[in-house]
Amino acid sequence: MALPYVQARTALYSALRPLRAPRLAPSLRRPHHRQQQRRPASTSSSSSSSQGSTDSLLLARAKTVLFGTAAAASLYVAWLYATDTRASFHRFLVPRLLRLAFPDAEDAHHAGTRSLKTLYALNLHPRERKADPRELAVSVYGARLANPVGISAGLDKDADIPDVLFDLGAGVVEVGGCTPRPQAGNPRPRVFRVPSVDGMVNRYGLNSRGADAMAARLRHRLRTYARSAGFTEQEVLDGAAGVHPGSLRADRLLCVQVAKNKDTDGRDVAAVAADYAYCVRRLAPYADVLVVNVSSPNTPGLRDLQAAEPLARILEAVVGEAARSSARAVRPRVMVKVSPDEDEDAQMEGICQAVWRSGVDGVIVGNTTNRRAGLVPEGVRLSAREQKALAETGGFSGPAMFERTLDLVGRYRKMLDGQSLAGEEQQKVIFATGGITNGEQALKILNAGASVAMVYTGMTYGGAGTVTRIKGEMRQQLAS
Repeated sequence: MALPYVQARTALYSALRPLRAPRLAPSLRRPHHRQQQRRPASTSSSSSSSQGSTDSLLLARAKTVLFGTAAAASLYVAWLYATDTRASFHRFLVPRLLRLAFPDAEDAHHAGTRSLKTLYALNLHPRERKADPRELAVSVYGARLANPVGISAGLDKDADIPDVLFDLGAGVVEVGGCTPRPQAGNPRPRVFRVPSVDGMVNRYGLNSRGADAMAARLRHRLRTYARSAGFTEQEVLDGAAGVHPGSLRADRLLCVQVAKNKDTDGRDVAAVAADYAYCVRRLAPYADVLVVNVSSPNTPGLRDLQAAEPLARILEAVVGEAARSSARAVRPRVMVKVSPDEDEDAQMEGICQAVWRSGVDGVIVGNTTNRRAGLVPEGVRLSAREQKALAETGGFSGPAMFERTLDLVGRYRKMLDGQSLAGEEQQKVIFATGGITNGEQALKILNAGASVAMVYTGMTYGGAGTVTRIKGEMRQQLAS
């Protein structure tokens, strides 16, 4: 019975099989509703993720640009401030740091000069950013100077940084003194500070690399300028470039100070004159003014040359050599630098006679002094170290010299004007140096008869902004 039942069921299934829905292949099956919704959701998520990545990248780039621009702007502002002579740290921080870092004043001097030279090469040196106002302009030797404030010789002994000093705002820069042959000067230490009175004592002894080396530097400077300006060297020397051949500026003057070698016998006037003539022969083409130094207190016998007769012979030799050796359309002017210690009427009259006889164009009144009386104001107490420095052999410079300089300028002005030779109409020019530290003093010096007020020790204690500050104080005085 079992077998017929099984057979009947099998036959029934076989008969009903065509009526059942066919089984589709997986690839042909219709997707369920859930599967239809899932696919669009996956596409939207991928698109959103891609958009988010793009936005993040743009935001990151914007931040980079923003931060880079802010950093660049900050650096530019810092550069503007740090390289402006009006920045207070040039006056109140840098000089103190130099004194702290270099106990020896000469080391500080060399470090400062090297730093300025390096900074100039990198365009990071301090400089004035505003042009001088018209009320400060003066006429000197028929040329219009932007201002009557100068920097004395000694700061740039070998003409390493004249352009840096011009950029500090000076209307006149004096480099040197330069001797015919290189000489080491006196043994070190030879420069001493007296900070309580902003003074210094030095006995450098006219250390110099020599006239040939200075001439090479100044000629290279001239050639570099000529190439950059599109002129020949001779055209610049002849004034075709519209600048003075020494300063390489239209409204500034470069003075080059010359002196005799230490081992040249001061009693042999011919030998001394030959020393000065050699310096002039090498340096005249590159100077607007040649300065004959007969006033250094640290070269034996040099100040003896300020007597009328030997001085006249030396100055005549210099003036003649300047006319022959300048190799340009207009010869450089010649001035003589005289000592503040030669202050008796007879001595000063002899110097004035030599100036008029020789045809020298002017006088620089003042240098360092060997005298020590009256240098420390009442109430100022010097430390033991400062007392020792003040007692050192050498020339003193500092604010204490101002009254003496002012007196000498007035007296030289009167004597030079009174001794003018028949037919001479051009007034002899006076530059003044010694103790000038502020605008009020500079104006007093100018009103006494000088054309230019020069600073030296004031730069050491007042920093790179000294000239700018003095000119600002002068403007305030003139406006009041």
